[in-house]
Amino acid sequence: MATHDAAHGGDYAHGDMEIEEHEKTFSFFVKLTKWGSLYLAATLLLLTLWFCTPTGFLGAAVSAGVLLVLGTLVLSEKHKL
Repeated sequence: MATHDAAHGGDYAHGDMEIEEHEKTFSFFVKLTKWGSLYLAATLLLLTLWFCTPTGFLGAAVSAGVLLVLGTLVLSEKHKL
């Protein structure tokens, strides 16, 4: 396998690449996945309880709201439990 580093005449120098944009993109992806998963779970809980159990809309909405509040507290970077 060919090596592509500065010692062998290549333009690439290991460890010299700027990675700030990569870090920002990865941070955005992690946050989007984290919060998207929470809202998807709350939506699924709401719809499952509303349509598949005798709980009704009010009970399903309260359960989904509790999940959102607890999930926000757990996932928040400012508030650690």
